[in-house]
Amino acid sequence: MRESESSTAAPPVQEVRAALTDGRIVVIRPLGPADLGQLRGIHAGLPERDRYFRFFTARPAGIDPLLRKLVGTGDAHRLALGGFIGGSLLGVAHYETLPDPAEAEVALVVDHHHQAHGLGTLLLEHLASAARSRGVRRFVAEVFRENAAMVRVFHDLGLPTTMHAEGSSYEVAVQLVGGYPSAVGERERRADVASLRTVLRPRSVAVVGASRRSDAIGHAVLANLRDGFGGACYAVNRNATSVNGLAAVATARDLPSGVDLAVLCVPPAAVAQAAEDCGVRGVRALVVITSGLDEEQATALKRAVRSHGMRLVGPNCLGVANTDPDVRLNATFASGPLPVGRIGIVTQSGGVGIALLEQFRAVGLGISTLVSTGDKYDVSSNDLLMWWHRDDTTDLAVVYVESFGNPRKFAKVARALAERKPVLALRTGRTEAAQRAAASHTAATATPVVARDALFDQAGVISVDSLTQVLAVACMLSWQLPPQGNRVAVIGNVGGIGVLAADAAAERGLSLPELGEQTRATLGSLLPPTASLDNPVDTTAGISDQTFHTCVRTVLDDPCVDIVLVLAAPTALVRPDVGLADSVAGASKPVLAVRVGQTAVVEGLRPTRPTDRTVPAFGDPAVATDALQRCARYGTWRVRPPGTVPDLPGIDIDAARALVDDILHRQPAGCWLDPDSAAALLGHFGLPLLGGVVVTDPQAAVAAFHDLGHPVAMKAIAENLQHKTRGGGVALAVADETRIRTTFASFRNRFGPQLRGVLIQPMAEPGRELLAGLHNDPTFGPLVAFGLGGVDTDLLADRAYRLVPMTSHDAEEMIAALRASPMLFDPHAIPRLDTEALADVLLRVSRLGELLPEVAELDLNPVIASEDGCRIVDARIRVGPAEPVDPYLRRLRA
Repeated sequence: MRESESSTAAPPVQEVRAALTDGRIVVIRPLGPADLGQLRGIHAGLPERDRYFRFFTARPAGIDPLLRKLVGTGDAHRLALGGFIGGSLLGVAHYETLPDPAEAEVALVVDHHHQAHGLGTLLLEHLASAARSRGVRRFVAEVFRENAAMVRVFHDLGLPTTMHAEGSSYEVAVQLVGGYPSAVGERERRADVASLRTVLRPRSVAVVGASRRSDAIGHAVLANLRDGFGGACYAVNRNATSVNGLAAVATARDLPSGVDLAVLCVPPAAVAQAAEDCGVRGVRALVVITSGLDEEQATALKRAVRSHGMRLVGPNCLGVANTDPDVRLNATFASGPLPVGRIGIVTQSGGVGIALLEQFRAVGLGISTLVSTGDKYDVSSNDLLMWWHRDDTTDLAVVYVESFGNPRKFAKVARALAERKPVLALRTGRTEAAQRAAASHTAATATPVVARDALFDQAGVISVDSLTQVLAVACMLSWQLPPQGNRVAVIGNVGGIGVLAADAAAERGLSLPELGEQTRATLGSLLPPTASLDNPVDTTAGISDQTFHTCVRTVLDDPCVDIVLVLAAPTALVRPDVGLADSVAGASKPVLAVRVGQTAVVEGLRPTRPTDRTVPAFGDPAVATDALQRCARYGTWRVRPPGTVPDLPGIDIDAARALVDDILHRQPAGCWLDPDSAAALLGHFGLPLLGGVVVTDPQAAVAAFHDLGHPVAMKAIAENLQHKTRGGGVALAVADETRIRTTFASFRNRFGPQLRGVLIQPMAEPGRELLAGLHNDPTFGPLVAFGLGGVDTDLLADRAYRLVPMTSHDAEEMIAALRASPMLFDPHAIPRLDTEALADVLLRVSRLGELLPEVAELDLNPVIASEDGCRIVDARIRVGPAEPVDPYLRRLRA
């Protein structure tokens, strides 16, 4: 240890759990003095070839001082992380900085009995994350060219890596920049799925707390489990030798060794001991049905899970299920046999899970898997999204979450799944009893609900607000193709219902295009003169079912149509709903129906051939068009170009980082930046701020007036002046010296000793006043806002939001998402505003939030947009201390 560095403080590194590619759970933590013996054991047990690769000699001498250094008290210049299973050390990754503190030499060793399961890559990922938080920007290493395993580990890390051949070795350099690429996400999915196999595809299950009482949860779980499960079942009951005809053991320690899954249905006070007994006996995963654990009991349960490397569902949950014929697992206390199908459900609420099961059962849909996460100490919706990504038995995912543990990872894994399968989320908490007090326009409206909705939008998640909407959308997506656009043709044999349906579609943003000439001509040849050939099409009630179905197929073939909504009213003469599914079999576009007089929310019009698609029939056109709009939005998202996070020129992150670090060094609690510091920070990110001069007396104001040219704007800088215009701190178009002096005096009279100065700016060119902002939500991370600006921004509240990092497509969507967007940004609007310049501003604000988490609030208002660019007229920026967060780092919750 270097003498001058011995007292250097370092951010703490927390102990975490993560999954290996074989499903085992490893604990990663910094090494300490108590680990020296195991560290010596790993090195002593290395085969000769591994020692040669590690130390460049087969017989290293004097390595004990190195090992002692690795387990010594670390500082910012060195760190050693160990990977442990069951308390046994299996591998170590460590770094030590070089004379340039941004560069560190890295080394890795893994017990040769535990190689090839991803431990080395996992340790390096965590070491890189910790090093980056301590200011290290580059790892370097020397690796023998014949050490193919280590070369592969560096490549698999997924960070920018160069390897320069130097004699018999490679000089390796790894850049510790940004997040981790898709390769890391794929490794995480593979490991997470492996760790969940004992939860969702167990070979053996034990019910701890199995009861002989028919009114006990332990009785219901065991009865459901025995009704079909193909693996081994075990009952644990301290007071009985058999339960439900199954031999019982007294405690989990009496179970056979290596049971995959244990379901705990015991009182809260007994949960931790039951978990410990399961862990000692080698149980791989737990489902804890029990609710009402206090803090001490919860801590003891988590301790048992961590020490024995188990996965945990719950506590306070309904259980888990998998209807795959090869598994047939029902470890829940839901009533009746589970409906078998291809919908995956993950729900924090057991009650919501039961409601969804009953709704799906009623319409003939079923589930592939169900996990009730409850208090989600460990397994969460993120885990299930990764499971379904690789699960061929699931076509649609339904998610109900009441709180997010890692929303940025949710966004990443949900997007990856939504690109392949629909993800449907039931929203909660849409209303708030109180708004957050905030000093910027952006923060005032950037609530957690807004952040969550932005997350869903960017990830392609279909969000709904009720169980009825879940059912409607699930039927639409299960029975029909996802729409490829939002152009809807409405056709029915009742004109009045057609008008209602057309209004409902238009209100939800769906387009009702004019039908093509060929379509209209064909319809005209089939229908009586009293029929309407416009969209919506009214065939009249007097035509035959066959003719009606021919008209539906004609509309389906129109190239201007993406979706067909059929309105079917039964009469004494016709039943247009009968045979509809057969008549549209093989259609390449989705078809749905409204059946007049139907009392059920939705039913299926079944085809004759089971291989053809069912047509969902709704009782209310409003419900049908609502489901259609949500599905159409998803279909459009799925086929759109994904967009990229662009490489923006003119960003000096080192200068920006130095500026923020200096401010927080002087004001550790954080502060609002003065105008000069705010201008400098925006300049480091290439944001087009209108210049200006801060003055503290009338004479300096007059001088600035002459330097900047006439006229100017004058803005007071005063303590607690949050909104300058509203607070009387702005004067515009000041055109002479006399008014300069009188305005300065008026500011001094208004604000008194709180006046810190006056900003003199040239008047901005005329244009549209807009707002761009940033708010760093403690849960969701940085959120970018865009909307109408100026003094009426809060009154109009026309805003769009996106989470960081933003793609070019996100920026384009934000600009198009305002209520006012069609009037402001249409290509034919006069004047035509420069949307490319606006998109550049939004992307630079996003990059600022991504790279500088210390920026808590940023308000650019107004941003003046014109035909040839945009300028930021006023900026407010608040910085504060921020703990480094790596949301994509592989780790489990418990």
